[in-house]
Amino acid sequence: MFNGILIEKDEQGYRASVQALTQADLPQGDVLVKVDYSTLNYKDALAITGKGPIVRSFPMVPGIDFAGVVEQSEHADFTPGQRVILNGWGVGEQHWGGLAQYARVKADWLIHAPDGMSNRHAMAIGTAGYTAMLCVIALEKAGIRPDAGDVVVTGANGGVGSFAIAILHKLGYRVVAATGRPDESGYLSRLGASEIIDRATLSAPGKPLQKERWAAGIDSVGSHTLANLCASIKADGAVAACGMAQGLDLPASVAPFILRGVSLLGINSVTRPRSERIHAWNRLATDLPTAIIDSISRDITLGDAMQTAQDLMAGKVQGRVVVDVNQ
Repeated sequence: MFNGILIEKDEQGYRASVQALTQADLPQGDVLVKVDYSTLNYKDALAITGKGPIVRSFPMVPGIDFAGVVEQSEHADFTPGQRVILNGWGVGEQHWGGLAQYARVKADWLIHAPDGMSNRHAMAIGTAGYTAMLCVIALEKAGIRPDAGDVVVTGANGGVGSFAIAILHKLGYRVVAATGRPDESGYLSRLGASEIIDRATLSAPGKPLQKERWAAGIDSVGSHTLANLCASIKADGAVAACGMAQGLDLPASVAPFILRGVSLLGINSVTRPRSERIHAWNRLATDLPTAIIDSISRDITLGDAMQTAQDLMAGKVQGRVVVDVNQ
């Protein structure tokens, strides 16, 4: 027997609770992992609260990522005792996820944890930090260097935004943070933001082509924010888009892309090839200071996750939440 959060939906309604499960309950897969830590992402909060159509089948264990130790394996790439990380692949949505003490998954979804990175730190980083690193790598591939000019990060207080600021600062970029919580500017400055702007300056409908302000951007918001961001990027700049907190729409014109040569880089963190995942996680092990990871993360128990999911949906959570599934 082991504990996990189970989401159920039936004639009695939609509900999530900590329940006792057995390994026989787990779905098929060729690697059994004893989970040490998971985390609480926006998707997980949507799944637990039922405020978004995240879960595709019921019952479901949420948790889109986890870190743990291989207990059993039928795949040559993984042996018992090895530390592993999983992000994405529909885990926690279509396949039982990481908010439980055990998970059984496909080996192709796993990577080995980088040397020198603990499982706890891996989940303090989680999908949020991994996605932020993918965004930074995409900007680098687009030719954006620190001397090109400022990089603006939207959704700065969120997980992706927080890590994006810290990584960019470590790499020598000057970072502008866009946030709806100006009272938390001290937090953003400690991460490495040189300038802080109110998200309201980007979130309302704007002109299709605006004053050139930034060399690049990382956006986790979408909708008008992304449109205004693209309209304000300097010639030959780029925007890495990885989220849709404001909306799925993009009320923009082609003007920034044609008249200024701006590149819009879509970041799909869910189904990246293993080689790209390994590269991103190895970069995180070197380009993200441990002190930053500790400063923006806190631990909760499995039982705390339901209330914390409500708090996250209400915008009351700052930084990263690590779930110790064995507490």
